Amino acid sequence: MNDFLKIGHRGAKGHIAENTLESIQKALDIGIDAIEIDVHKCASGELWVIHDFTLDRTTDGSGEIAKKSADVIRKLKVEGHYKIPLLTEVLDFIEGKCDINIELKGLDTAEPVCKLIKEKVASGNWKYSDFIISSFQKNELFKVRDNDDHLPIAVLSKASVPEAIELGKRLNAWAIHPSLGIITRDNTKLSQDAGFKVNVWTVNEREDIQRMIDFGVDGIISDYPNRLHNPVLNLKA
Repeated sequence: MNDFLKIGHRGAKGHIAENTLESIQKALDIGIDAIEIDVHKCASGELWVIHDFTLDRTTDGSGEIAKKSADVIRKLKVEGHYKIPLLTEVLDFIEGKCDINIELKGLDTAEPVCKLIKEKVASGNWKYSDFIISSFQKNELFKVRDNDDHLPIAVLSKASVPEAIELGKRLNAWAIHPSLGIITRDNTKLSQDAGFKVNVWTVNEREDIQRMIDFGVDGIISDYPNRLHNPVLNLKA
């Protein structure tokens, strides 16, 4: 019944500040199969693990990440004392411990992410199957596929599962990542019958987690990965 991928959303967002090494460590401590993180490229070209296009919500900085240099971003803090990690730091941190879903949030992130992954795979410590690349930005996903035939791609959707399936076919994608608000038992089966895995986001309430398990989804992305182990127990945990 519980044979599904347990994926920590932005690490363990419900426990510790999102997209930080500390949040990722919490997810690892809880026990997950993969983490999901977000990536932006700054003005000097480095890839940073942060969700928003701007620094204002989660850090003590402000302005667009794409217009800031690495020197500026490196000095900022999340919730007062956590660092914003580079994607390279996250990969080094989790190497051999779990898989990773990299969501391409920022523009022009596909090519440098693909380049970094190729380097990691060439090193012998990573496999292509350790990665999932997802995005709401179709252009970035097509750039990924143009760069690399091997990388598993997931099509994110919060609007239409059938549309995500059609895009997935064009991309030779591995999975569909629908939001909790659009997933049904029928479109779960529709996606799987079309050859795609189905990983649902963001599923936090235990009743919803159990419902997704009943639907037969392949993976669940949650802010509270501890709840993925015992969805019907300890409802307030």
